[in-house]
Amino acid sequence: MFEHFFQCPYCWEEISMLLDASVSSQTYIEDCEVCCNPIEVTPQFQAEELIAFQATDIEQ
Repeated sequence: MFEHFFQCPYCWEEISMLLDASVSSQTYIEDCEVCCNPIEVTPQFQAEELIAFQATDIEQ
């Protein structure tokens, strides 16, 4: 597990999330710690190293 910093797609504040590098490809929903809006998080790992990261808003 390691901490990754990025901008919230709603409020543009810098936030961080703990990512689990033991799963190579994953997608999940996590709320922003500042504005509480849901963010779809998609990290990809290779050899437990982050190679791609996407954080997108969820259209309602």
